[in-house]
Amino acid sequence: MVEIQIIERRPRGRPQLRCDDDTKSLIIEAADAQFRENGYAAASINAIAQSAGVSTKTLYRLFPTKADLFSSIVSDRISRFFLALDQSTLATMDLRQGLERLLTAYGMLTMSDDTIDIMRLVIAESDRFPEIATSFYETAIVGSNAFMEKWLTTQCERGLIRLEDPHMASGMLRGMMIMEPQRAAILRQLPPPNIAEISRRARICAEVFLKGCQV
Repeated sequence: MVEIQIIERRPRGRPQLRCDDDTKSLIIEAADAQFRENGYAAASINAIAQSAGVSTKTLYRLFPTKADLFSSIVSDRISRFFLALDQSTLATMDLRQGLERLLTAYGMLTMSDDTIDIMRLVIAESDRFPEIATSFYETAIVGSNAFMEKWLTTQCERGLIRLEDPHMASGMLRGMMIMEPQRAAILRQLPPPNIAEISRRARICAEVFLKGCQV
C-alpha cells in the first residue's frame, strides 16, 4: 500500500493573532493616553503603535491619519454612552425615572476625567487643527443631542410632556445638567463631580425640567 502524504500549505508571514476590531481597540486606547498626555500635535504615532503592540504599518492601515484616530476616540466614547442607554430599556421606565437615567449617563460621559482632558485638548488646539473641533462637535455634541431629542420627542408623542421644540429643549436640558460643573472642571477650578453628585444633579434637573413641561 502506498501512503499518500498530504502536505498542508501554510500562509506566508506571521499568523494574525487578533482581528482588526480588537487591534483597533488597542490602538484607540493607546492613542487616547498619548493625546491626553502630550496633546494632539505632539502625540507620536510611533509611540502609539509601540504602546498598542502593533507596527506603524498596521496602524496606518486601520487609521490613515491622526485625525481618524482622534475621531475614533470620540466615537468610542459616544458608543459607550449609547450602549448604556438602550432605547428599549428606557422605554420600560416611567417618565421621571427615564429622564434621570438619561441625564445621569450623560453626566457621567461628559464630566469624566478623560472627557474633560479631551475637551481641554480640543479648546487648546482647534485653531491649528480645526478638524478635531469638527469631529468632536459632530460626533459628541450633535450625536448626544440627537439621542436626547429623540427621547424627548417620543415622550411628546406618548402625551406625557409638551414641548414646542424638542431640539431646543434638548440643548437646554443638557446645558442645565452639565454646564456649570463641566466648565469649573475644564478651568481646573473644581474637580469633576463624582457619581453621587452627578446622580443628585440629574434628579434635580429632571424635577425642574418636568415641572415646566409635564402634562
